[in-house]
Amino acid sequence: MKRSVRADAQRNVDALLEAAKTVFAAAGVDAPVREIAKEAGVGVGTLYRHFPDRAGLIAAVFRREVDACAKAAPELAANRPPFEALADWIQLFAGFITTKRGLASALHSGSSAFEPLPSYFDQHLRPALETLLAAARTAGAVRTDVDADDIIGAVASLCMSTKIDQPDHAHRMVSLFVDGLRYGAQG
Repeated sequence: MKRSVRADAQRNVDALLEAAKTVFAAAGVDAPVREIAKEAGVGVGTLYRHFPDRAGLIAAVFRREVDACAKAAPELAANRPPFEALADWIQLFAGFITTKRGLASALHSGSSAFEPLPSYFDQHLRPALETLLAAARTAGAVRTDVDADDIIGAVASLCMSTKIDQPDHAHRMVSLFVDGLRYGAQG
């Protein structure tokens, strides 16, 4: 049976993960843990109590961002027309990729803590995207020769190749790509 987490402990974990995401994106995954703890408004001991090693913290940030992106898909589908839901989700995904840029070197380091993450990504993000893409296709709003892998690869390439000092550049490039999804659509 899984033990429930006290509300204050969960707030600390949430604050640490958000702070780590921010610090990693700005300074890389080798940033001092003191900086992460300070950004979160907690002590270093609290950070180590929840995340005894850096790899565990990095993996937790990655999973949290995947979960947030996956969770957004049904909410967007319920509240937006199919193409807009897909376009908005792709921009969220671009934000995830841009954040992941700070994690990339660690995620490819060979650490066993990161081995399950590609599978986690595929199990959570791919179905979210496939559902939105299918709805947009059914509505005739996007071309039919594009699949989830095309979108994932294109967005990753666009986001990873942009300059770090120009964060809006990735979103502009992804907007151009999204506009291209309409080319040749039925509707």
